[in-house]
Amino acid sequence: MRMRAVLRRRLWATTPLLAGLVACAVIAAELPSSAGAATGPVSVRIQGNHLVNAAGATIRLLGVSRSGTEYMCVKGNAMFDGPSDAASIAAIAGWHTDAVRIPLNEDCWLGINGVNPSWSGAAYQQAIHQYVASLHAAGLAAVLDLHWAAPGSTLATAQLPMADADHAPAFWSSVAQSFRTDPGVVFDLYNEPFLDTSDAQTSDPWTCWRDGCTVNAGNGIGAPWRSAGMQQLVDAVRGAGATQPVLLGGLRWANDLTGWPAHRPSDPAGQTAAGFHLYNFNQCVTSVCWDSQIAPVAAAVPVVTGELGENDCAHGFIDGYMPWADAHGVSYLGWAWNSDFNCNSGPGLVSDYNGTPTGFGAGLRDHLAAVAGGQVFQGPVITATPSPACHGSHRQCASASPTRRR
Repeated sequence: MRMRAVLRRRLWATTPLLAGLVACAVIAAELPSSAGAATGPVSVRIQGNHLVNAAGATIRLLGVSRSGTEYMCVKGNAMFDGPSDAASIAAIAGWHTDAVRIPLNEDCWLGINGVNPSWSGAAYQQAIHQYVASLHAAGLAAVLDLHWAAPGSTLATAQLPMADADHAPAFWSSVAQSFRTDPGVVFDLYNEPFLDTSDAQTSDPWTCWRDGCTVNAGNGIGAPWRSAGMQQLVDAVRGAGATQPVLLGGLRWANDLTGWPAHRPSDPAGQTAAGFHLYNFNQCVTSVCWDSQIAPVAAAVPVVTGELGENDCAHGFIDGYMPWADAHGVSYLGWAWNSDFNCNSGPGLVSDYNGTPTGFGAGLRDHLAAVAGGQVFQGPVITATPSPACHGSHRQCASASPTRRR
């Protein structure tokens, strides 16, 4: 999710100690299987247009995003916003989840641009590795997301239109190398690209999305800078020897997949999936749009809704989307498991780290429980359109939507 106004916001397979933490468990299977059946190591692979586990059974990633590791290291003198211990992870797993998305900061991972070494470099990397190992011990897959990035000597404290060529390839080379033997991770190459002709010196944003281009100054950056295209990021991951699935979020804050098939990067591992984000104030918010734009992509590759939410402290909108996603084999992860996020301004799923849901979070929790219990949903036909004040991109919604903590 993009930043709004006020911001507060490997070793398990390679190190014997952390390997011992992993109580092997298969992530939750597609309907009607339930989550958390501990029968093997956490593993996610792409086979055709769906995800599979170590046994070759079809699965989906159903869970939450755990925000904090993208901003606390540069803003809060810490690694996590709230607890990261086994009890807090057990609370997440208690919602019948099988995956957690972890937003990352490239400056903190690489230890560059003046980030305090107590919260960056080796210390940050070890904290992320430990958290991933703990997730695996609870039977949860980890989606590692490059959330905040910035070119040159600019500190990464915000969402930019695309990843930067200066550091993002090095970030992914390092992350992929260190997690290359962990089958339970998925790499989300860049959070919410929003390139358009006003952001970048190009007349073709989708080609820029794939190949990179010159981006105009903005977000505190005083000069044009070079973006890294998705192809460059895929190459960085594969060049590091990692073969895990990679998620490639579309344009318009990952809500637009219209150009995704025609601009899909080459991947020698054949492990590319489409990343889709959905909030009630996006553009593609109706079943008509999902049928015409998302379903065709899901017929060819896995689609993972890396962020799902609404800004009204309720769950009517996601209640319409989740059954549609179930019927189309699409994964979804609610934003976000943070108790200090208001249910509309976060939006936040929980009011405490024991898993007490907000009004918004109750919808995700109850639906995941029903899916785990084998219920199949037909869901309402979604025909509503965004409000006139918030009818387009996230930028158009900036003044109409509640303040968000990113």
